[in-house]
Amino acid sequence: MKMQEKCLPCVVNQAIKVADMVGMKEKGNLLRRVFSYLSKVDYNAITSPELIGEIFSIIKEETGNQDPYKETRQKYNKMFLERLPAYEKEIEQSKNPFEEAVKYAIIGNVIDFNPIHELTILDVERHFKRLKGENLEINDAALLRKELETAKTILYLGDNCGEICLDKILLRKIKAMNPKVQIFFATRGAAVVNDSIEEDAYLVGIDEVATVVSNGDSSLGTVLSRTSKEFLQIYEKADVVIAKGQANYECLSTEKKNIYFLLMTKCQVIAKDIGVPEMKMILKRSDALKK
Repeated sequence: MKMQEKCLPCVVNQAIKVADMVGMKEKGNLLRRVFSYLSKVDYNAITSPELIGEIFSIIKEETGNQDPYKETRQKYNKMFLERLPAYEKEIEQSKNPFEEAVKYAIIGNVIDFNPIHELTILDVERHFKRLKGENLEINDAALLRKELETAKTILYLGDNCGEICLDKILLRKIKAMNPKVQIFFATRGAAVVNDSIEEDAYLVGIDEVATVVSNGDSSLGTVLSRTSKEFLQIYEKADVVIAKGQANYECLSTEKKNIYFLLMTKCQVIAKDIGVPEMKMILKRSDALKK
């Protein structure tokens, strides 16, 4: 999915927000570097997640902080870990525990800290309460389940902090359905906004149900041309890829691979591309395979 001009204000706002977070009073040089970079970008050859990754690298250099969201990630990971038993109980009591686990994993995608979606804990709880009563706007859960039951290798592309605790519940469900399946859980290769990195995955115990692997890149999503050889080998081998979040959709929506996208449509750009309203839950198999 190509970069959209409507994404540019979010990119600039992110730079300002992070600078404020780390107490940076003089932002002139940071903004000059950001605008200099933006002036040279080929917008027909870059995705928004890749662009944000580059800008975030500039932010880290200028602020002298290599992981501005570290405390935020730890806070939300621990908060959702404490709530996992209650969530799992609710899922098991539902009519369709697998689909409910999928739904909870998608609801977890509301945990987002970019400038447009500044969510508090109360906001997250409010979204959970509302969304648990809604259906998936696009629901390929039956097709996904059928494929997961016979898959030999699955690659699960994680997204935000906190959210990965809900991913863990879904991963347990997958493993229970197909005990022999090999599951890989991929994180970002370096800190970028509040996206999960390897230490987050280990903190919440993803390694109990999957092999944790870094994708080797600091982009916001999964930019295949920038990922490591190890990651690419796993990607190519996987029978099923589960891609969480908008950034992974932006990066992989045109890939001719068996990918299932699990996300909330949190902005107009993504919602329009998929053809649904904003703030809807999506479980969608890649259209690229149909072309």
